[in-house]
Amino acid sequence: MSKDITDAARLETGPSTEGPPSPEHIGGLSAADFKLAFRNHAAGVAVITADAGDGPVGLTATSVFSVSAEPPLLIFSISSASSSAPTIRRAETVIVHLLGAEQIGLAKLCATSGIDRFADRTIWDRLLTGEPYFPSAHAWIRGKVINRMEAGTSTVIAVHALQAKLPEDAGDAAPLVYHNRQYHSLGEHSRYDG
Repeated sequence: MSKDITDAARLETGPSTEGPPSPEHIGGLSAADFKLAFRNHAAGVAVITADAGDGPVGLTATSVFSVSAEPPLLIFSISSASSSAPTIRRAETVIVHLLGAEQIGLAKLCATSGIDRFADRTIWDRLLTGEPYFPSAHAWIRGKVINRMEAGTSTVIAVHALQAKLPEDAGDAAPLVYHNRQYHSLGEHSRYDG
């Protein structure tokens, strides 16, 4: 059977009397196939920073989405495998940095495991409210965490935007995107007017 045909026999919900079926009772795509399906789906690159009282943490994410303008809400997800996840899950506020192509170094820094991402004090600072942030980011949003939801091996975090550094050249800056396991820059070369 080809991979593009859903095999209904793989869905085994089993007997359940309350709540959704547990993961072990649900068939479906393997993790490898799921990742492969999304590999060709480009996403914007962001860095999330926080400090829940035990020092700054940061991670690179491609799961940041705006969900409402009134009130201004965004969501992102973090993997439980990330060393930054425990702190970000406990934090009351976070900084979401939306990266431009010129911040590829920052994206790589916060995506590298096993290092102190805040060792170089010349590239980060704290806001007056205490959160760690990277001033060189194209744009950043400071937000209050309003909800957390466990989803498989990740946590989805909803954030109410409180403050932002907005880009001066919003229409001209090249955004940084992630596609097929590589960083890319969008610009005139990639424009499609249909």
